[in-house]
Parts: sequence; C-alpha cells; structure tokens
Amino acid sequence: MILELENVSRRRGDKMLLNNVNWQVREGEHWVLYGLNGAGKTSLLNLINAYFFPTEGKVSVLGMEFGKTYLAEKLRQQIGFVSSSIQQKISPHDNAYEVVLSGAFASIGLYQETTEEIDQKGVDILKELGCLEYANRKYETLSHGERQRVLIGRALMAEPALLVLDEPTNGLDFIAREELLESIENIAKKPDAPTIIYVTHHVEEILPVFDKTLLLKDGEVFASGNTDELITSELLSEFFGMPVNVMWSNDRPLLSKVQNRTSAVQNV
Repeated sequence: MILELENVSRRRGDKMLLNNVNWQVREGEHWVLYGLNGAGKTSLLNLINAYFFPTEGKVSVLGMEFGKTYLAEKLRQQIGFVSSSIQQKISPHDNAYEVVLSGAFASIGLYQETTEEIDQKGVDILKELGCLEYANRKYETLSHGERQRVLIGRALMAEPALLVLDEPTNGLDFIAREELLESIENIAKKPDAPTIIYVTHHVEEILPVFDKTLLLKDGEVFASGNTDELITSELLSEFFGMPVNVMWSNDRPLLSKVQNRTSAVQNV
C-alpha cells in the first residue's frame, strides 16, 4: 500500500483543515486529487509529506506509520514532490542540470559530489523530459513551463515510489500546458513508473492514465473511486452546488456551466 489514511482529521486552532479523511492508494495507481481553492488539498499534501501529523486518525505512507518512528527525512527521500513552494526555494543561479542532479540527494541545491552514474542519469532524465537543450541555462532564465519540467526531472532523480505533482500547469499557456501533460502521461505509462498523485482544480487536465480520482471539498472526501464514474455531470453538479455539464473528448473531460434558461431567454 502506497498511502493509507484512516479517519484522519487535522485541526488548527478552531479551524478544521481536514475532517475524517479516508483514502487508500495502491502501488501502480495514478490518482487525481481534485478540489477547488480552499478545499484542503495543500493540507492533505503537507500531511502526506509529514510536514505535520494528524490531530486524529491513522496515517501510513510507503509502509511507514506516523507516530511510530521519526520518519520525516526518510519518507521525503522516497517522495518526488513538485510544487510552487519547491520552485521558490531553488537558487536562480543554478543551471537546469544542477537542479535535476540535486534530486539524487533530496537537497535544495547541489552540494554533494556526484558520480558518473548520477551524472548520466541526470542527462537521461533531461533527454526524456525534453530539457537537454537548456541544461546549462540558469534556472532564473527558464520559462515557467521549462522550470516545471526541470523540477519534475529533479523529483525523478531519486526514483521515488510516489510522485506528487501539485498543480504543475498553473500559469502555463495552452501549448506549454499540453506539452507538460504529455510528458507526465509518458512518465505514467512507463513500466517502472512511480505511483502518481496529480493535484488540480481543472477538470480538463485529467489524463486517461489517471483512472482514480478523489474529490475533496471543505476538508472532507466528497467522493473517491474510478475517474469515469466520478467525473460526470450529475456528480460534479452536486459537488459544485450548481448545474454543470461534463463532455468527454479523446478520453479527457471538458467542463461547462449549464446556462440558466431564463437568463438565456432574457439575453436574446
């Protein structure tokens, strides 16, 4: 089992960030964690990464149960985490290659001596993600999409069992977004791919490889299970509290609001 949360709650002062969350992720599964802003996605990711412990409930990640041993550093070495918080910590003067190599040591910045094997692995990952052409460019000169590719490469260096992608397409234009999604899909399809949790609040980013979805709303699990059974007009209308329509094209969903008929007549 990659991830197991049983009746997990997290309270901060008088505010309940997570409430009675139950979630199981098995090896080889690829999940979408879907929710609107403020749904609790960040709190759930911080919990998975052992940045804090639950107020109530049981958490086990990669076979390590929280509270039984000091596991934070050991756990994070086995999780590839890509988020805006990581991007902000990268030195703007490191080049793309150095950023990728630093992932072998789970460090922000490259301070250790690398081996020939690590160096070659970094080159292979850069090639795989289409980053080789800007390997020697400083991080600060890269576009947002290029930076995201480099951070994914950094996350893959340690061969993580779990890869968490926290809204990786934020700020990207359509072309850059689709190119990045294609790279993510290629990673997911590899025989030795890590289990992936893809966090988003955009339905159209749900790729065919993400056959499992967890809908998070107000810190609670609204629903979880097979993506094709959850991403429907009926369920998402209930989830949003407003009528929406889901259409599938090329095995990807498209979401639109159902126009109020009265308003439509008035606008004619």
